[in-house]
Amino acid sequence: MISVRQAAFDIFRSHHLTTVFGNPGSTELPMLADFPTDFRYVLGLQEGVVVGMADGYAQATGRPVLVNLHSAPGVATAMGALVNAAAARSPLVLTAGQQVRALLTGPAMLTNPEPTVLPRPLVKWSVEPPRPQDVPAALARAAHLAALPPRGPVLVSLPMDDWAAEVDEDDVRSLAARRVAVSAVPSAQVLAGLATRITAARSPVLLVGAGLDSPAGWAAAVAVAERCRLPVYWAPLEPRCGFPTTHPAFQGVLPPSRARVGKALEGHDLILVAGATAFRWYPYVPGQLLGGEAELVLLTDDPDEAARAELGEAVLTDPVAALAGLADEVAAAGRPAPAPGPRPEPVDLTRRPMTTAAAYATIARVLPAEAALVCEAVSSMRDCQDQIRIARPGGYYSPAGASLGFGVPAAIGVRLARPDRPVLAVVGDGAFQYAVPALWSAVRYQVGLTVVVLRNDRYAVLEDYRDLLGLAGVPGLQVPGIDTVALARGYGVTALRVEGADKLATALRDSLARPGPTLIEVPVGGCSGSHW
Repeated sequence: MISVRQAAFDIFRSHHLTTVFGNPGSTELPMLADFPTDFRYVLGLQEGVVVGMADGYAQATGRPVLVNLHSAPGVATAMGALVNAAAARSPLVLTAGQQVRALLTGPAMLTNPEPTVLPRPLVKWSVEPPRPQDVPAALARAAHLAALPPRGPVLVSLPMDDWAAEVDEDDVRSLAARRVAVSAVPSAQVLAGLATRITAARSPVLLVGAGLDSPAGWAAAVAVAERCRLPVYWAPLEPRCGFPTTHPAFQGVLPPSRARVGKALEGHDLILVAGATAFRWYPYVPGQLLGGEAELVLLTDDPDEAARAELGEAVLTDPVAALAGLADEVAAAGRPAPAPGPRPEPVDLTRRPMTTAAAYATIARVLPAEAALVCEAVSSMRDCQDQIRIARPGGYYSPAGASLGFGVPAAIGVRLARPDRPVLAVVGDGAFQYAVPALWSAVRYQVGLTVVVLRNDRYAVLEDYRDLLGLAGVPGLQVPGIDTVALARGYGVTALRVEGADKLATALRDSLARPGPTLIEVPVGGCSGSHW
């Protein structure tokens, strides 16, 4: 017999869950006591930061990661960040402490009366094991479920007195040895049908999304685009990039409204969507999406996505495997290659304050090709995607669920996962305030990270949306008077304020050479037109 605690850590090891992001509370202490030396504990000072760091880490590694939260208050505090993790399909294995079982039926402090309900609908599965002896099986199931498509967060609620109970060691050994294989390759018939339709189409087009953001995904998408001579678009509001934006077939990022997407796709008779949602809209702008005889085919590993897509047909499959198979199946196209997509518009680098486009253009000049960019400057995201080209898989991350406070924590997680890659976070001054304590973790773990805070002293995206709706007199859109540099220095971060392209470029080069975190505040003026 072994303790539940020993069994749990054996299960964690078997799933390579040896990095733990957490913020401990009293109900978690029995789990964390005598913490194993082969595990790494990454402390965040607030649960939203904890989940944000884990989200970035899981996305960058492509593997599940363990997150330790503090009972009901910790889960509740983490919910905003969990919105992003769920939308990004990040495989987070969340554990939440719970009061001792003897107090679960009473009004004790820190008792979570509905531990499986609280995190829903943001988790794929949640459970509180009925007996201490069921804890290892619950943790093993959670780890498998988080990693199975469609990936996503899961949560196990763990009463604090369960850890000392005993379980059968042979049962635990069997659980730890279990493996689940996934095979979602489309049938030869499906591939042949897709190949025939692409060959017969007059003007097919490929739309890509986060589900292709891996070396294999990029290779498959490029192979299909080149063999079939397809123009390629980044689907609306996809949080990651599924195709090199440096490739001549890349045509740009589709806007998040029906009418504008319909206009951009006008003339295409076959729209192939791979690894993306069809579609994410914001705001609601009515309009015709597809005209005439145009057809849409969605390749997705998510049954819900397949069922709820508003038009066309769907193939439930691994989109990477589907594109790779399609590249082998389809005949080389006789149509001409698409004209190269639009290049970034020239920007005025002398204007004061800088425009956001000028700031991103300056970043693009300095940022190494192998760098990972985390963007949470919502009002200027279009400028970011226009000016900065993504040349490598895992090169771009943004908040999938639009919950603010993602940028700095996620960038820390990405850098911890990929210490071989420079990481830069661009964050609006409003969004930055949602996760300021993340700076402590960056300093504590000496995370080599550059944070650029674009300062405009207002919620610019809300002003833009207000104007779209034709509204006036809306309060609460100005946020002046925050000394971001002083805040960062208070946490021990190297921080400075710069104006102008040359000074920004110099500060960026210095920060990329520095071992710890650096924050650069940049006052900015307008963006390049409406988001909508």
